[in-house]
Amino acid sequence: MNEKDAMSLFESDDIFGLGKMASYVAGKKNGKKAYFIRNIHVNPTNICVNRCRFCAFSRSKGQEGAFELTIPDIIKKLRAQNPKAGPAVSEVHIVGGLHPEWTFEHYLEIISSIRQKFPKLHIKAFTAVEIDYMAKISGLGLMETLKALKKSGLGSMPGGGAEILAGDIRGRLCPEKISGERWLEVMEAAHAAGIRTNATMLYGHIENYGHRVDHLMRLRKLQDRTEGFQAFIPLAYHPKNTQMQGGYTSGIDDLKTIAVSRLVLDNFDHIKAYWIMLGEKISQLALKFGADDIDGTIIEEKITHSAGAMTGEHLTAEQLKNMIVKAGKQPVERDSFYRKVKDVS
Repeated sequence: MNEKDAMSLFESDDIFGLGKMASYVAGKKNGKKAYFIRNIHVNPTNICVNRCRFCAFSRSKGQEGAFELTIPDIIKKLRAQNPKAGPAVSEVHIVGGLHPEWTFEHYLEIISSIRQKFPKLHIKAFTAVEIDYMAKISGLGLMETLKALKKSGLGSMPGGGAEILAGDIRGRLCPEKISGERWLEVMEAAHAAGIRTNATMLYGHIENYGHRVDHLMRLRKLQDRTEGFQAFIPLAYHPKNTQMQGGYTSGIDDLKTIAVSRLVLDNFDHIKAYWIMLGEKISQLALKFGADDIDGTIIEEKITHSAGAMTGEHLTAEQLKNMIVKAGKQPVERDSFYRKVKDVS
């Protein structure tokens, strides 16, 4: 599929035709399986040197609402899931602000402390933006920074920070953030270091279909080289408390974006419908439009809720299974690498 083909898909009004095609592709890859994971999100700090116009999460040090967790605070959050035997979750997802005072050694200590306390817990942490920041403050360079994190216990990386890769839009969304080219460079280095990652795209703000197509094509090209991306997650823009304001995405656009992503990204095994951003019912529908994953239990979510998420912050494993079954799919509880933990027929 080329860019012209992808544009024609986005411009199509045949939403059901798109869904049918995307569902067929998803079925060829994963059958009727729909994945979820028992995970917990932890945001160590919202204090950040950047001020992205779409972000309602970041704060300056000393500003009302600013916070920074200590390592004991983080361990306590994880321990709370199961006080006797460690967390009942299998993965911790860690992203946060670029703290102006934290050293690289502190980030390493966060990872190593979690690894020491919870040796069976998979640590998925730090966006490409955070990794680039750590490489700068450490003075080690990109690859050595990644290797040090991996040695301390980093298991994989989330896909955040990609937003829209095209420079003209990125410069308006997040002028202080790393370029789209640098984001791709960090991800390629992570894959070379043996660290699997996800990839995202923030849509529904000031971009157009052409920017989305460009974004998807760049991801597909990198995946052709590295095969290091596990899943693609389209992230629906939330406008509240942001500098950009604007409106929420429509359900039609959400489903179309899921479907087109499944059709364009033929070298990605998984497309995720992130229920926190899409809501439970659109996430269920997305499983009929090419998605095969709805993320996980999450426990606590701050970033999207700062921008006006209308969902809760937590779903139980039973609720996730029920969502999947009601969508006519087979629930599969997975680990961080999409290996089956258990399924429900």
